[in-house]
Amino acid sequence: MTESNLMLFDRVEKVVGRESLSAFAIKRIIVFGVGGVGSWCVEALVRSGFRHLTLVDPDCVVESNVNRQLEATVETLGIPKVEALKSRLLSINPRAEIETFQDFYDADHREKFDLSQYDFVIDAIDSLKDKAALIVEATQTERCTLFSSMGAAMKIDSLRVATSEFWKVDGCPLARALRKRFKHGGEYPSRKFMCVYSSEKPIESARHVGGNGSMVHVTATFGFTLAQMVINKALFV
Repeated sequence: MTESNLMLFDRVEKVVGRESLSAFAIKRIIVFGVGGVGSWCVEALVRSGFRHLTLVDPDCVVESNVNRQLEATVETLGIPKVEALKSRLLSINPRAEIETFQDFYDADHREKFDLSQYDFVIDAIDSLKDKAALIVEATQTERCTLFSSMGAAMKIDSLRVATSEFWKVDGCPLARALRKRFKHGGEYPSRKFMCVYSSEKPIESARHVGGNGSMVHVTATFGFTLAQMVINKALFV
């Protein structure tokens, strides 16, 4: 990392030290899902000095994304989320290396993504089936560390956001559904992994046909917490 680029992260270096900042710059991270959770995670990582990120999301920005997704504005409507977010990230650090895939992860096409290339895999996928498939694959991959987001929708209290090992997550319907799927399918994660979740009971009135309600201060807290988990693991100690 050049001296001029280091100046962008001078305040980060004052906290974590030069060795950790240099370590951040060489870590490789892939993020599946760059919506209300994943987009804020990526923003925090790039602003903290991480440079090598791969963004995976099949969708384009629509109006219903604007309330909670970092890249979603009235000016980016119709643009693939990964491209809109890449543009923003490069405006923060032009030397960042951002690879994008307007695609989704599923069990039938898992070979499209070689997870062994990455130090960290961030799961911010909404689909239960695809989320379960990614968790199984990532926990079978020796090199990478998986961090997974549980359900942030239909919640309003960001003070209830916490972290836990997956099998110990309590009070999250998505985590319960995943555990049920693993047990019924007979295919389990190969190792333990950490999650961000909320113990808040979902607000039933926030359930609607065509999508669940969500608040940016909650989804962003999920995303920032995922970034914190990566930072903790990547710190040079």
